[in-house]
Amino acid sequence: MMIKNDMESMTKQTKNIPQLRFREFDDVWTEEKLGTLLSFKNGLNAVKEKYGKGIKFINVLDIINNRYINYANIIGKVEVSESELQKNRVEYGDVLFQRSSETREEVGQANVYLDKERCAIFGGFVIRGHKKQAYDPMFMNMLLKTWSARKEITTRSGGSTRYNIGQDSLEVVKINFPSLPEQQKIASFLSAIDRKIQQLTRKKELFEQYKKGVMQKIFSREIRFKNENGKDYPDWSKSAFRNIVEKSGCKHNPKLDSNDLPCIELESIEKENGALIKVFSSKDQKSIKNMFKNGDVLFGKLRPNLKKYLMPVFDGVCSSEIWVLKGKEIDNLYLFYLVQSDYFYRISTITSGSKMPRADWDYISSCPVHYPCSQEQRKIASFLSAIDKKIESIQSQITQTQSFKKGLLQRMFV
Repeated sequence: MMIKNDMESMTKQTKNIPQLRFREFDDVWTEEKLGTLLSFKNGLNAVKEKYGKGIKFINVLDIINNRYINYANIIGKVEVSESELQKNRVEYGDVLFQRSSETREEVGQANVYLDKERCAIFGGFVIRGHKKQAYDPMFMNMLLKTWSARKEITTRSGGSTRYNIGQDSLEVVKINFPSLPEQQKIASFLSAIDRKIQQLTRKKELFEQYKKGVMQKIFSREIRFKNENGKDYPDWSKSAFRNIVEKSGCKHNPKLDSNDLPCIELESIEKENGALIKVFSSKDQKSIKNMFKNGDVLFGKLRPNLKKYLMPVFDGVCSSEIWVLKGKEIDNLYLFYLVQSDYFYRISTITSGSKMPRADWDYISSCPVHYPCSQEQRKIASFLSAIDKKIESIQSQITQTQSFKKGLLQRMFV
């Protein structure tokens, strides 16, 4: 019996030690209930006239849209009395939980309040966990986002059409906790990775803003390129869109053709990024599709304000809600950037249909378009392509760093 108990103790200790940790720490993590660390309270429900002014007011969007919460990044405001403020104040280190959700996977999402200067209050769809014992707030924030902690919370939620988590359920959620110095070391290390991700994200945003600004000047002819001898290229020509671009009418019917071709649907194309998310199989698609060739330009005509465009590097078929465009008087790569321009956006959003608006080809094809000679087209396309490659490189670094962090979260927490 003694051997069995010893074995059970050793197994439990092994389970309460993370796979990866700093050398100076070797203590077993202790299992704690959230109720020993936090005291819980439901939030404030005010009358609608009180919203929009007063003190910052934490709601569900503040929880799910921020890495952490401070006074500046809270969206809403509400006017409250002094007694209501005292009952519902949120202070540094408090944890906010999403009280309900349409899906079990999202209920009980948590975030921490990290503003030492100003307090806020919280709403009725939020549960506040007020700090009772010492812990590192950022560590707690990261811990409550791990798979094991999320599973503990979501399995205790209830409901059918909408899932809810209550104070009583949160109190008995079990988490594994290290010493405060180890918490602080883990939080500091992972926060440094978060800062790197933020820096890369900001760098990507700046390149995207630069691309947008320079494209506006290029297609309005404020910026012109010169030839190899430093001389100006000829003035841009002007013609109706239909004279320089053709819309492919080539159809493919999977029922009549056994070839299994890559199939691109609207959901395959990332919004405003010209990037491919996923590819379907044409054998799985029942409707007639448009065929495209490597280097054609695809443009999503359904809800064109979504700005879905793509230049695939393979042959295949695409949704009938996607136009296959080919340059006649202009190069396809130049065309790819032309459909991203402000001018094309304006003419493509003159739509037909009400419930499901679609870009109107008859209107677009009749619109006048200015375009440069083929040599300047290539220079413009090459210049913008180089910016895109830089943006893609930064995005790759962001993705790799996020994956690195995800792996650390799995190994540095029990």
